[in-house]
Amino acid sequence: MSSPSKRRDMDVMKLMMSDYKVETINDGLSEFNVEFHGPKESPYEGGVWKVRVELPDAYPYKSPSIGFLNKIFHPNVDELSGSICLDVINQSWSPMFDLLNIFEVFLPQLLLYPNPSDPLNGDAAKLMMKDKQQYEQKVKEYCERYAKKDTVEDASSDEYTDGESDNGSGSGDDDIVGKADP
Repeated sequence: MSSPSKRRDMDVMKLMMSDYKVETINDGLSEFNVEFHGPKESPYEGGVWKVRVELPDAYPYKSPSIGFLNKIFHPNVDELSGSICLDVINQSWSPMFDLLNIFEVFLPQLLLYPNPSDPLNGDAAKLMMKDKQQYEQKVKEYCERYAKKDTVEDASSDEYTDGESDNGSGSGDDDIVGKADP
């Protein structure tokens, strides 16, 4: 079996050669941002997010840290930090998985099938359970405001804030949220 560093390099290169836009940080392969598009036929369709990925030294034996950098309204994503509550990444990660699995399977499944009974965003969970149509409308509003292609491209990978913006522009520094979940 190959060493963890060879596997990490191979998985990152495979992701870079796919259809995903990957932006490395500090010219290394252990921290990078990936442009992720919302799944078709979902309230997230048309949304574009910058997802921060941090690979631990023990990757693939230890799971990567994944977090949304621009805001998303979802029961299983913390609105301020962008942290993701997803068992397959947080608890049941396996070296059989690779980075493409995260972007082609795990994140689309997370957005298509939210779990409001295990929320990181209580407001999104309550709204989803109380009024699914209103929940989907709020998701679309967030997509329109925070997840447009130009918003993602304008966002610097070094700028984070844990405050909320109410300037209505949808493209300022305040629209970028916290770091990936450790």
